Amino acid sequence: MRALHSFSVRPSLPPELAALGRLAMNLRWSWDARTRDLFRWVDPERWEAVAHDPVQLLGAVPPARLAELAGDAAFTRYLAEVADDLARYLTQPRWFQDRQAEAGSPLGLVAYFSPEFGISEALPQYSGGLGVLAGDHLKAASDLGVPLAGVGLFYRHGYFRQSLGLDGIQHERFPTLDPDGLAVTRCDGVRVELDLAGEAVACDMWRADVGRIPLYLLDTDIDGNSVQARGITDRLYGGDVEHRLRQEIVLGVGGVRALQAVGLEPQVFHTNEGHAGFLGLERARQLVTTGLSFAEAIEAVRAGNVFTTHTPVPAGIDRFPPELMEKYFSGFATACGVPFDDVMALGLRDDEPDETRFNMAVMGLRLAARRNGVAQLHGTVSRAMFAGLWPDTPIDDVPIGAVTNGVHAPTWVSPEMHLLLDRELGPTWDGGSDEQWKRVLAISDDELWRARQQGRDRLIRFVRERVRAARLALGRSPSELTWCDSVLDPGGLIIGFARRFATYKRATLLLSQPDRLRALLLDPDRPVQFVFAGKAHPADGPGKALIQQVQQFASQPDVRNRFVFLEDFDIAVARALYQGADVWLNTPRRPLEACGTSGMKAALNGALNCSVLDGWWDEWFDGTNGWAITSALDSEDLEQRDALEAASLFELLESEIVPLFNDRAAGGVPRAWLGRVKEAFASLGPKVTARRMVRDYVRDYYEPAATSADRALADGARGAKDLAAWRQRVVAGWSGVRVLDVQTDTSTAELGALRPVTVRVALNGLAPGDVAVQVLHGAVGPGDELVAPGTVTLDHTGDVDGAAVYDGAFPCSTAGRHGFTVRVLPAHPDLASPVELGRTVWA
Repeated sequence: MRALHSFSVRPSLPPELAALGRLAMNLRWSWDARTRDLFRWVDPERWEAVAHDPVQLLGAVPPARLAELAGDAAFTRYLAEVADDLARYLTQPRWFQDRQAEAGSPLGLVAYFSPEFGISEALPQYSGGLGVLAGDHLKAASDLGVPLAGVGLFYRHGYFRQSLGLDGIQHERFPTLDPDGLAVTRCDGVRVELDLAGEAVACDMWRADVGRIPLYLLDTDIDGNSVQARGITDRLYGGDVEHRLRQEIVLGVGGVRALQAVGLEPQVFHTNEGHAGFLGLERARQLVTTGLSFAEAIEAVRAGNVFTTHTPVPAGIDRFPPELMEKYFSGFATACGVPFDDVMALGLRDDEPDETRFNMAVMGLRLAARRNGVAQLHGTVSRAMFAGLWPDTPIDDVPIGAVTNGVHAPTWVSPEMHLLLDRELGPTWDGGSDEQWKRVLAISDDELWRARQQGRDRLIRFVRERVRAARLALGRSPSELTWCDSVLDPGGLIIGFARRFATYKRATLLLSQPDRLRALLLDPDRPVQFVFAGKAHPADGPGKALIQQVQQFASQPDVRNRFVFLEDFDIAVARALYQGADVWLNTPRRPLEACGTSGMKAALNGALNCSVLDGWWDEWFDGTNGWAITSALDSEDLEQRDALEAASLFELLESEIVPLFNDRAAGGVPRAWLGRVKEAFASLGPKVTARRMVRDYVRDYYEPAATSADRALADGARGAKDLAAWRQRVVAGWSGVRVLDVQTDTSTAELGALRPVTVRVALNGLAPGDVAVQVLHGAVGPGDELVAPGTVTLDHTGDVDGAAVYDGAFPCSTAGRHGFTVRVLPAHPDLASPVELGRTVWA
């Protein structure tokens, strides 16, 4: 029978155990081993039963056990130690505070907006890679002491729970989450009000503490809202296009107001993908109310915004039809004193005249002075993808940089590997230097293999339990499932593949050659074993079909012990896989993988990557730290390309990977294999951590954005006003700017000699300082193209016959054919990039 009413009951802890509550409510326990050990001590059996969730544990422990612990001197002493350690962690100076003391960092507070955050499986507010990356970003920022606050939505049903039917079809369940049973606290007395197309919508706020970082989650499922409004924050990535728009307004507009409601004033706003992009519009609207024009407000907003794009495919970007945008933003335009078309133009591309939908990524790029992809290759892809926003600009100069993602090592590295690295590299190995990581080469093979074996054994136990539980849920009897006890051979090679099941990730590439696959699986002496996991979006039919194909193959009696699909992929499943797999497999179609951090997590546990050269692997594969699947980029036939790349994968498995793993010396230790593992540790360890990633953001994006924001808003926003006026003047006069004459000596030069250049420019009423005249010079390729050109900016030296004259010299720095060209760019000291306006005049 159903309950008529329900409510939450919080556990009552004895005074001696009060610190347990504080420890449970700070999510640092999700990456701090000592805190998890403490909760395991409370009740080991219940700790396992509640899937390592301290909040659930404290609600399930009988009062008698709590009283017993309150009188246990050893326990209370350890509790005090762990609580004191958390207090020190939250208050003592860390990397950023040391940086401030040494260099005087201008950074005050960063607001980090994301539609999902993967902190722990106990707080299911994530779907996959984007959310887990956001969670790792917050954790690393906490470890480094970076002043940052997260902003997201509280989804009452989270993302879906997955199960597979007998036919292998994915089924979704959306259990209701009780925030009172999670590691979140209601922000009492704080409520955000929004106007959504004439409907008043209120949002409550929940706070999760991620170490030193507060994460604020907005929730519309509250009394007083309409049924439709209460459902805005129902589930992650659900509903139709209007539902998605309403969610993104709550996240972006509501998120800005939420921070203000709790008294926070960020300098820098970091948008993790376009979903939260409306934060820029809300900030502009508020600045308009202080007396700025809309154009001036946009300049002020742009100065402090950082935008990170995560998708290399246009189809992955949210786009909203104009009628919906007008419904929800016509009042906004009126409030800003501009026509609605001016607002709409922020999300439209001039080079796509037939596309009338509002593009969230385009708005994000336009409203941020600093932009980046999430790997170097992804930065290259993004510059080509969005080049039309900066016409007349070479693709290489499009102002989109890259910060390659990283992963939060303490969250993902196994306890055994963590202890080994602590002992051999020192406790600062997470984010350590190249030299520090080279010490891994001296680790004993036996010790490294012992740590690897413990992770492998744990994965095997985990897989057997999950396989048995999934089949019992389908109605199988226990007597039918004795075979589950032999799933995965402890001595066999284990290959992991876990990610969102989208077609471009090609989860079924192995199934394209079933005979070769079976030969690997059924080899009696050198068995190869695969563990798959992942979800397809509920609306992604082709993705679901891929899961069905994998599961149907995995269900065949002859291979089911060595080819497994694990249901309900989440952080717990991922952690077991990363810590136990010997090889991490990744098979996307290059260049459709933006980054792909799962392989980083596996690498930090001693797994070797075997991947297409895409995302981060394209950047950091060096020939010794794993394997690269050959990409058949020249083939436009996708079926042919898939066949060629599948053949490359099988060749690697058959001729290199399997023989190397099974090359055993005395004692059964694969020493040649471990030699490659050490090379992978030494080369990848300094690069793949989230500490490195967050430090990159601080130095290259956050601090420059903070400086720009301060300049823009100082003295009554004088900087923003001046930049807006300058931009208007330059854009109005640019059509008349042209290069009249270029004078130089074209005779043969000596290597290293300086070659003078004089350029006359018609400025059409602009001042000489409004432009930069540059010489781009370098070696000349076979097509008369400049190869890796250098840049020299010329000096304004006077005016002749109404034209501005610019002089300078460039070095003849390469032997052979050397050439140059001249360009004129708008120039202003407050531009984050010299090509920011997307206007260039070439000689």
